[in-house]
Amino acid sequence: MSRNVADLLPFDLPKVTAADKRRAASLLAALEKHYPDAHCELTYTRPHELLAATILSAQCTDVAVNKATPALFARFLTPADYASVEPIEIEPYIRSLGFFRNKAKSLHLSMKEIVERFGGRVPETMDELLSLHGVARKTANVVLGNAFGVNDGFVVDTHVERLSVRLCLAPAGTTVPMIERRLMALFPREKWCDLSHMLIFHGRRACTARGKGCADHPICQEFGACCDRRDSPSAKSAPSKRPAKATAGRRNPAK
Repeated sequence: MSRNVADLLPFDLPKVTAADKRRAASLLAALEKHYPDAHCELTYTRPHELLAATILSAQCTDVAVNKATPALFARFLTPADYASVEPIEIEPYIRSLGFFRNKAKSLHLSMKEIVERFGGRVPETMDELLSLHGVARKTANVVLGNAFGVNDGFVVDTHVERLSVRLCLAPAGTTVPMIERRLMALFPREKWCDLSHMLIFHGRRACTARGKGCADHPICQEFGACCDRRDSPSAKSAPSKRPAKATAGRRNPAK
């Protein structure tokens, strides 16, 4: 990453080696080959709709959010529409989603702030987005990268967090903020948003949480990706590497 780009960030990026960056570049090329059409799977047409959908996606699947948002977006066409009602009037449209009461409150307050402080337009900077109720870095990164084409950070959701460890991009136990910084240091800035989608696609379609089948995927094979392969046939058939326990001097329990 260039000095000028790094100077724009509010924090220091971790140091990575040239070998780390070469490996990251190879991984990026492999992901681009396997997932050329990777994209944001939340349905939206305008920035405030993406913001709303991302807020709703917390601890919830994109599929479930996409089922709820058509009616929600048809009822609340603009941020002002959300701001003009109480959260209880938003709740029926998102009742199928987890924590719908808290999410209705977050939608109402964030849209109200957009109306009162930003003239009804979703802000286009990280600091301004983070000032909105219910918006943390993941949500801000999703909105900036997809609605405005701004790569100011790296989206780290549950899939990206898991794959960052499995693909050896970050050590096990690394916090989400530090995973984001490592990914930002390893990959070109212009690829951050697109790469997050590729990792999410791989995490949803191949290298899932349980890891079934991912040991046979070319990306997992090439990069020694999956640290836990208990479900793979090779893991089940592989002989144990533990040394045999000494039995001398022990009484045979069968006798």
